[in-house]
Amino acid sequence: MSQDYYELLGVSRTASADDIKKAFRKLAMQHHPDRNPGSKEAEKKFKDVNHAYDILKDPDKRAAYDRYGPAAFEGGAPGGPGGFQGQGFDFGSVFGDIFDEMFGAGRGRPGGPRADMRGQDLRFNLEITLEQAYSGTEATVRVPSSVTCESCHGSGAEPGSRPQQCPTCHGRGRLRAQQGFFTVERTCHACHGVGQVIDKPCRACAGQGRVRREKTLKVNIPAGVEDGTRIRLSGEGEAGTRGGPAGDLYVFLSVRRNPLFEREGADIHCRVPISMVQATLGGSIEVPTLDGKMARINIPAGAQGGHQFRLRGRGMPVVRSTQRGDMYIEINVETPTNLTARQKELLKEFEKAGKTSPESEGFFSKVKEMFGG
Repeated sequence: MSQDYYELLGVSRTASADDIKKAFRKLAMQHHPDRNPGSKEAEKKFKDVNHAYDILKDPDKRAAYDRYGPAAFEGGAPGGPGGFQGQGFDFGSVFGDIFDEMFGAGRGRPGGPRADMRGQDLRFNLEITLEQAYSGTEATVRVPSSVTCESCHGSGAEPGSRPQQCPTCHGRGRLRAQQGFFTVERTCHACHGVGQVIDKPCRACAGQGRVRREKTLKVNIPAGVEDGTRIRLSGEGEAGTRGGPAGDLYVFLSVRRNPLFEREGADIHCRVPISMVQATLGGSIEVPTLDGKMARINIPAGAQGGHQFRLRGRGMPVVRSTQRGDMYIEINVETPTNLTARQKELLKEFEKAGKTSPESEGFFSKVKEMFGG
């Protein structure tokens, strides 16, 4: 190959490894023989691109090429001694890094569990009170799950024995097969991708490395949590098979509705009923708060229904913060019911004594003006 490798891939000499890989993938797909059936030119271009990438992706080879040029690899060019020729070219090696990138999550690896041996994540729904959300709490939950087998310690093999390397795939968990220009990999049918086989399965777990059991866990709930908050307990999900990593447990919180208080973000609202006399004459009342104490507020004379009083810092705490919301007390002036004859008579005398409702009087005056009396 006489053409410059960088020029062939369409990158500069200072290109990063990622840029080189992207350029290679684009050209490899463009000139692949399957997309250009019968084209000798496309096949040659495809091989040249692969050879250039094979040199430039390796830091040592790239350094040698930068210093000595193609002469550093005499005998390695397409068609030369030791080079790739026709069906003998190892496309599986060239595309190995791309296969890893696209399918790496499911490929077996000697000496370690596969990703699909990881245990399942679990979900647990937990209901708490508004008071618990206010102060924070520690909850105990019991979760049906799978735990590591104590007999085989998760290996799946009977005590006194251990899993052996799979003779079919030699511990890789994958089998390679040459199909035209590509080397295709598939999961080993003998070990199902684990890379190991068990001659004597553990009788306690039937070779799974885990057994069903209910776990009791403590969950720390911070002060200020909201409805729908999700708490993650790493590694507390189901145990993995054959020694694989455990999944996670996700605790979803729901806050029970409170009969006295309503929450709006970090603020708390409370609707307090007062009598008509209290609203008319004014005075002080005590109202409950979420910390279990009572707060005193002063009602001014002539207070109207819907009037709000603000108690700073008496609302919900903000998670992972020193801030707190406020509490709003809204008064609801009650209309007297079930009056006696004497009470009705007194109210009528009170109404005749003088005008005491300026807002309603102003409203009806405007109505008269609008409709001409």
